[in-house]
Amino acid sequence: MTEADFRDWEREIATAGACSHPVRLRGRVTAVDLATGEAAVTYTTATEPGGVLHVACGNRRESACPACAAVYKRDSRQLVRAGLVGGKGIPATISEHPCVFATFTAPSFGPVHARRERGGQVLPCRPRRDAHRRTCPHGRIISCPVRHSPDDPRLGRPLCPDCYDYESAVVFNAGSGTLWRRFTTYLPRELARLGGVTQKELRALVRPRFVKVTEFQARGVIHYHAIIRLDAATDDDDTYLPPPPQWSADLLAAAVTAASSAASVTVDVGTTDRTLRLRFGAQTDTRIVSRGTSDALTESAVANYIAKYVTKDAGAPGLPAYRIRSVSEIQALRCPPHYRRLIETAWTLGYRKWAHQLGHGGHAITKSRRFSVTYGQLRAHRRDFRRAQRHPDGELDPWGRAIDETAVAFIGSWSYAGSGYSAADSHLLALMSANNARDN
Repeated sequence: MTEADFRDWEREIATAGACSHPVRLRGRVTAVDLATGEAAVTYTTATEPGGVLHVACGNRRESACPACAAVYKRDSRQLVRAGLVGGKGIPATISEHPCVFATFTAPSFGPVHARRERGGQVLPCRPRRDAHRRTCPHGRIISCPVRHSPDDPRLGRPLCPDCYDYESAVVFNAGSGTLWRRFTTYLPRELARLGGVTQKELRALVRPRFVKVTEFQARGVIHYHAIIRLDAATDDDDTYLPPPPQWSADLLAAAVTAASSAASVTVDVGTTDRTLRLRFGAQTDTRIVSRGTSDALTESAVANYIAKYVTKDAGAPGLPAYRIRSVSEIQALRCPPHYRRLIETAWTLGYRKWAHQLGHGGHAITKSRRFSVTYGQLRAHRRDFRRAQRHPDGELDPWGRAIDETAVAFIGSWSYAGSGYSAADSHLLALMSANNARDN
C-alpha cells in the first residue's frame, strides 16, 4: 500500500465522518443536459478504495457510533437552543417568552436500589429500622442501608425480582407516547382554567410549544424531559410573538403540574385481552427557565441537558443495539437478569418489534412543529456550507457551466454493498501499520 492509497482511504473515511459502522454503497452519479440529452458521469465508486463509498450510519446512540452520535447531539443542542434564545432563523426575542423545564417520571413498579442525595450528602438506599422484620412475600429483605456509588451495578435493580411488576413496566414504556399525547390535550384545558378563559378563547390568545427527550432510567423505564414554551397565537408561521402579560411562566408551570397529574390513558396490554391504565409518577418536577439570578435554570444549561440525553440508551452492558428476531437471540444475551426479563416480557406481550428497547418504540426526541428549526434544515445548512468549502468559486457541471438544476439533472444509481468496513480495508490498514512500524 502506497501513501497515496492510504490518503485516499483516509479521505474516504473523513467523508463518512469517521463513522464506526458505515454503510457501503456502489454506484455513480450521472449528469444529463436537459436541452441536448447529453450525459456525463460526474462520480463513480470505481475510483474509491475497495470500489465502494462509505456513508455514515447516522446512528444516534453513543454506544453504537460515537462519531455519528456526536453530530446528532450537536444538532439537538442547536435545535433546542434556537427555541430558547433564537438563532437559525428564530428571533432572539423568543427568550422573553414564558418557558418551563419539566421532568415526567414513571410510577413505581416495585422497590429498586437507588442513589439519593440531600444537601450534597449521599443517603442510604432504603433504610428501615426494623429491616430484619421487613421481608416481602417471597422471603427477601426489602431494605438496603448501602450508600450506592454512581457506578454501582445494583442501581435500578429490584430488591425482589419476583415482586417487581415487569408487565406494567413494559406496558408503560410502550404506551408512554399515548400518555404524552393525552398530557398535551390536558395542558390547554388547565391553561384556560387557570387563566379564566374558555378553551376557544385560549386558542385565539396563546399556543404552547414543546420539545421533549426520552431518557431510560437505571431501572429500564423511560421518563421525559420537556421544555414547554408559550407563544402568542398567530397565523404567520414565521412570526414568534410573546403572549399577553397575564400568561406568565408561573401560570404555565402550574398548568403543567396540573395537567401531568390529571392525564391518564387506558391501553391494551400487548396482544393480550387485558388493559392497563397509565399515569405519570408523582415526582413530576417543573422549573422555570430564565436568565435571572445565578441559581436560575438558564437556556444554555437546559439545551446542554436535553442534548446529553438524546444519544443515551439504557446504559446496561450487553443490551442489544438492534431489533431481536428470535427467542434464541434473547437467550444468547449477556445483559443483567433484570433487563433480560424486561426484554422477555416485551417479547411475550407482543412488543417484539421494540423488545430490544424494553418495549419503548417512540422517538428519542420530538417537538412541536413551530418550536424551532428542524433536523432537516440543520443538515441542509451543513451540506451547503461544506459544498461552499469544496467549491469556493462555485460548483461547475461537466460542461464547465455553473450548476443550474433547471438545465442539468443529476441522477444517482446506487446499490447496497454491505455495512461496516470491509476486509480489504482492514487488510490495507494492517499493511500500512506494519510499514509504519518498520519505518519507525
